[in-house]
Amino acid sequence: MKVKKFAAVAAAGALAASLALFGCSSGGDAPAQTDEGQDASNAEAGYTLVSEGKLTIATSPDYPPFENLEGDEAVGLDIDIAQAIADELGLELEVKSLQFDGILTAIAAGGQADIGISGITVDPDRAKQVDFTETYYIDDQAIAAMKGGTVNKDNAAEELNKEGVVIAVQSGTSGEAYCQENFPNATVQPYGNSTDAFAAMQAGQADYVCTNYAVVSKMLADAYQDAEIVLPVATGEEYAIAVSKDNPALLEAVNAAIEKLKADGTIDDLTNKWLG
Repeated sequence: MKVKKFAAVAAAGALAASLALFGCSSGGDAPAQTDEGQDASNAEAGYTLVSEGKLTIATSPDYPPFENLEGDEAVGLDIDIAQAIADELGLELEVKSLQFDGILTAIAAGGQADIGISGITVDPDRAKQVDFTETYYIDDQAIAAMKGGTVNKDNAAEELNKEGVVIAVQSGTSGEAYCQENFPNATVQPYGNSTDAFAAMQAGQADYVCTNYAVVSKMLADAYQDAEIVLPVATGEEYAIAVSKDNPALLEAVNAAIEKLKADGTIDDLTNKWLG
């Protein structure tokens, strides 16, 4: 399932201006902005925020290593990237937890969060709802099963596409769409989060789990060592941040921050931290 890139690229002049603004908030010698100063900067940049002085993100914290909860704290690659973007914008980060299939709707409607970052694959249907930033990570799909079965990458395409086979997926994800398209004879069973999908497989309520490769690998390493990947699928999915179509200045500002974080190696460092 090859996805297309819907990345908004800022013009060079706008990028330079945005980076100059960001330098005021991230430089070690620059004085901290007051709330009034942050509000004025936001107004000058032309974007609006749900809460002034804060970058509120919508995420589904059940998708390690991109986002999950450690106690009451959201951690992961997406959370660290969002924090770095907030720092560049001179804003405080605020995390709002939503079920994955409600994130884009919330961003499109406005009022709940400024951006959505939750391992979101860019695709044409989603791009009708929201705008997407530059890509920050590329992932594939993987299908896992409990160890001891007979399915492998050589016979998986046939064995998975049989009546009676149940494939657990996270609702609204690219994994769900992939299975519906490629295994129409199987039952594709959606769950609210990836943890529940894996638990269903372990409990015998599903035969397989399909989700993004990095997530499957993390789940198997940390919690489901009695399961294994039976089919890796090279889909080349591009992860990006969702922004309301009514907030183009915020899209431009976040894109400029991403470009800076790519250029200075921050995103590479964070990716290595969480995915090795």
